[in-house]
Amino acid sequence: MRPFALLLATFLVTAPFESRGAATWDLTELYPSAEAWSTEQPKVAQQIATLPQFKGTLARSPQQLLAALQAVSVSNKEANRLAAYAALRRDEDVRVSDSQERAQTAIALLSSIGEATSWMNPEILAIGVDKVHAFEQQSPELEKLYGHFLDGVLRGAPHTLSAEAEGVVAAAANMAQQPNSIFSQLANGDLPFPTITLSDGTQARLDTPAYEKYRQSPNRADRKLVFDSFWNTWSRYQGTFGQILATQVMTEEFDASVHHYPSALADALFADNMPAAVYEQLVAQANAGLPQMYRYLRLRKQRLGVQGDLAYYDVYPSLFEAPKSLSFSVEDAKKLAFEATAPFGPEYRKKLQHGFDGRWIDIAPHPGKAPGGYMNPGAYDVHPYLLLNYNDDYQSLSTYVHEWGHAVHTLLANEVQPYPTANYSAFTAETASISNEMLLNDNLVAHAKTNSEKLYYLGQGLELIRGSFFRQVMFAEFQLSIHQELEQGRALSGQRLTDLYCGVLKKYYGDAQGAMKIDPAYCIEWAFVPHFYYGFYVWQYATSIAGASQLTDAIERGDKDARTRFINMLKAGGSDYPYNLYRKAGLDMATPAPYQALVARMSRIMDQIEALSATKKEAGTKSGESHRP
Repeated sequence: MRPFALLLATFLVTAPFESRGAATWDLTELYPSAEAWSTEQPKVAQQIATLPQFKGTLARSPQQLLAALQAVSVSNKEANRLAAYAALRRDEDVRVSDSQERAQTAIALLSSIGEATSWMNPEILAIGVDKVHAFEQQSPELEKLYGHFLDGVLRGAPHTLSAEAEGVVAAAANMAQQPNSIFSQLANGDLPFPTITLSDGTQARLDTPAYEKYRQSPNRADRKLVFDSFWNTWSRYQGTFGQILATQVMTEEFDASVHHYPSALADALFADNMPAAVYEQLVAQANAGLPQMYRYLRLRKQRLGVQGDLAYYDVYPSLFEAPKSLSFSVEDAKKLAFEATAPFGPEYRKKLQHGFDGRWIDIAPHPGKAPGGYMNPGAYDVHPYLLLNYNDDYQSLSTYVHEWGHAVHTLLANEVQPYPTANYSAFTAETASISNEMLLNDNLVAHAKTNSEKLYYLGQGLELIRGSFFRQVMFAEFQLSIHQELEQGRALSGQRLTDLYCGVLKKYYGDAQGAMKIDPAYCIEWAFVPHFYYGFYVWQYATSIAGASQLTDAIERGDKDARTRFINMLKAGGSDYPYNLYRKAGLDMATPAPYQALVARMSRIMDQIEALSATKKEAGTKSGESHRP
């Protein structure tokens, strides 16, 4: 089960695994023990093995079609629960072989459902549109639970193969998961990271958590050392990472080709019935907004006092130094998350408090733990689980509220929707989480005690837009370009991937415009991004922050109708196509308006920063003049 969010956070190694106590989740709510999981897994496997018995029966009656779909749904639900436990146990310590094997077993189990039901869509199509609709009219339960699913199947007629051919494709699904598994093992477990000595004498083994910590160093020479050392390590494996990612892209292209899609992008958009105009509009508007990105980079250069060219290793330090006393404990994070989400109303906050009261989260960093942060929604009958690597800083706080946004979304959807329509698209998922981050940032800005603190939070608000909008669209352009390479008959090597990534990196960071000078040595960054193994995924962060911006702005202004539309979108889960859900919430993501509103928000934040900085500078000058001898 792919987590909905994998935002890389900043973290430190703190409490040892054995002493984490309440800082970790309680997985006994899923299964009492690993042994209990192992007892349940073959039962679910046997249940899945019975699904082919429905083959040839779907056209008999609406009741028979309903029975078959319910059997598949039950198998999916139980297999996803098994997969959730396996993934969570694995990520507690990715070095444990038993946990790795359990996770592989769970992936294989999920793949087996596809094999056992590969005949189903062709058989539904053979029933015919008219008869399927007649069945829905005769059985309100069939229409309520599976009407949306059946609509998707009927829409997919041009892309559905024979039962035998679909069976072959389904049998390959487990192999199709392997590029991601290989990447994860190499990137998180086997890569030989270097040890560096920083200017203050600190020695650090530069794995991913340390890289993400020390790349924020206020010392520019340290930042350069961190970048040079970290990316040099990845560059030595450029060919290997290139082959892994190329295999992932080939897998996606294969699926598109055999299912008669014009491209892998069209294949990826089809399930959500997403108009291509949304993707096209996103990229067009991000490119149109690049002058504001370059303005941001000029502001960054000025704030950091960089002489000469701004470099890529200058991206991560805060624009404004955090006040020395600024630290956010986990209890602080709970309090601030609860305060920030007040505009969403009591129903939302009740769900949030319910989550806080349980042991749903593994929050403390420790050796071997999976990096980053995510929410796993796989246990429909239990509750979502969250993984974080919390470090008491703003980035950890922001990631905390982000993942709880996903969790509350899941709770609202699961409460209202039956299992077949509860699982929502990433297109709406990220809106729920990024809205939380925006509310948090706005709340902190509004309640800042000093101009220095306010400037720090405004700077973080800019970083949210840079990271979730411009950076993600940059990723999306790169991802599209590597697919087009294969679609146009060209080969992909590690070096070719680096060259393509360099092109988009230079465009988005204004290399030709003098906003930042990109060192080609850092263009290996593509190899570091796990999102490229999730299909066309990253672009939805960017659409989500645009949608979140418009919705939260309206909600913060006290628009109760906007709040109701937002909550209803979360409750709708996967009961409709996400583009339609957005439109019901008042946004058309195929138009320029949401993206232009987000870029305008970025401009307003920079206006505020410039005004506050001028006021602060003027106050400092006057203070200095009054104390001259």
